[in-house]
Amino acid sequence: MSEMVSEAFAGLFAQYEEHLRSQRDLSEHTIRAYIGDLTSLAEHAQRMKISEPSALTLAIIRSWLANQQSKGGARTTISRRAVSVRTFTAWAARKGILPTDVGDRLATPRGHRTLPHVLTISEATEVFDSLELAAGEEQTPLALRNIALVELLYATGMRVSEACGMDLTDIDRNRNTVRVFGKGRKERTCPIGAPALLAIDKWINQARPELTASNSGPALFLGARGKRIDPRTVREVVYKALEALPGSPKMGPHGLRHSAATHLLERGADLRAVQELLGHASLATTQIYTHVSEDRLRSAYQQAHPRA
Repeated sequence: MSEMVSEAFAGLFAQYEEHLRSQRDLSEHTIRAYIGDLTSLAEHAQRMKISEPSALTLAIIRSWLANQQSKGGARTTISRRAVSVRTFTAWAARKGILPTDVGDRLATPRGHRTLPHVLTISEATEVFDSLELAAGEEQTPLALRNIALVELLYATGMRVSEACGMDLTDIDRNRNTVRVFGKGRKERTCPIGAPALLAIDKWINQARPELTASNSGPALFLGARGKRIDPRTVREVVYKALEALPGSPKMGPHGLRHSAATHLLERGADLRAVQELLGHASLATTQIYTHVSEDRLRSAYQQAHPRA
């Protein structure tokens, strides 16, 4: 915790952090983001001579957000921080720690929705061909793991944290599905195609035993030292895999998630089915992919139609 934060704020944030971890079961990454936002607010409050959480006002919160914006904060970042504060003040008011929910009337700035870059289907095929070629040349357990990992991410559109959390028992080969635990430990079932399932089985049967250690547990994917794979390693694997595409923007795991959703919609999948596959709480979040598909269609039309 920052040295600029008073003991009163620090103690309250510690309680809130425990609430987020034990009651809401949020990921450590999300918890760090929430507490980081609140710490920034507390530092701003203290510069305004406010050291007690009960003295927070809507004006102070708005002043903090305005300060963030003046420093060049993106609209999406400002929006997230506003949500962090509103969630916190609602909790503190329910607990009787704050006399009123001062964040209740805080408007959430709407962030600009940017259309994500996605792979074409032929580019996705090229990525997997490159991974297969690398595995044939390297003949290492990690090469087989990397194929299985990228296949799974593209097949299901799952998040990095969800892939890291998967266990061996989460694969149902009779139904060709995988069990996924998303944000807030919400469980969902995702179908998985034959190429991904074959790659996973090859990893489990031929390569995973070579990396298994006493600390491996039931983790599906392992790091080089036998522990459950971590998000940073997954991102490195995906970035390297997508470098095989010349001229494409730098893409990571979220690019595979975007691509999976877009390809499904382009081939006629129902929007609500894609929402369930991705684990989106709101259909509005999934609808961005319809705009991606429309944009790609428009681009293809303008390039190919003689009277475009």
